[in-house]
Amino acid sequence: MRDDAIRTIIEPQYLLNAYASGYFPMAESKDSIILWHSPDPRAIIPLAQIKMPRSLRQSIKKEEFEFRIDTAFRQVIEACSQRDDTWISQEIIDSYTILHSFGYAHSVETFKEGNLVGGLYGVALGGAFFGESMFSTVSNASKAAFYHLAEHIIEHGFILLDTQFINEFTESLGAVEIPKVQYLNILKVAVNLLVRF
Repeated sequence: MRDDAIRTIIEPQYLLNAYASGYFPMAESKDSIILWHSPDPRAIIPLAQIKMPRSLRQSIKKEEFEFRIDTAFRQVIEACSQRDDTWISQEIIDSYTILHSFGYAHSVETFKEGNLVGGLYGVALGGAFFGESMFSTVSNASKAAFYHLAEHIIEHGFILLDTQFINEFTESLGAVEIPKVQYLNILKVAVNLLVRF
């Protein structure tokens, strides 16, 4: 990027209003424009059904992972963007880093021997958490971060864990699809809950 190039961001309040209305942004590619999505059906992970597999619990213990929250947000989102085919553009990185500084975007980080080896980031609004992306450099590091997130938001009274789209990985974590109208009804209740991440 040239020094005189103008960097654009999505204003924090605009982002929050979009999430509260069921929309989220994705870039077409690392260097392209932002598109707004509100899929029907919508993928969520029912919090009451989340159970960590015993084999994963043993693996996490063996790997001696350490979990932290919001200590390396920029590192996590940048690591999530390091793929050949990514929707996390520089505009997304900058916008969510600002949103993080306002206390709405969060990261869950997995460390091993003091090194960041996995994690995820997303947006918390009321009692809803919107999962955005994950990464790992060590086997099971992102899954471990997910289960740490799930425990955290359940303890804090969240009722909605949104994964936006379903894929093989999110399905393995318990993701299901529900009609958009049902999603919006849950969302309306969730974003108005007086809970904190």
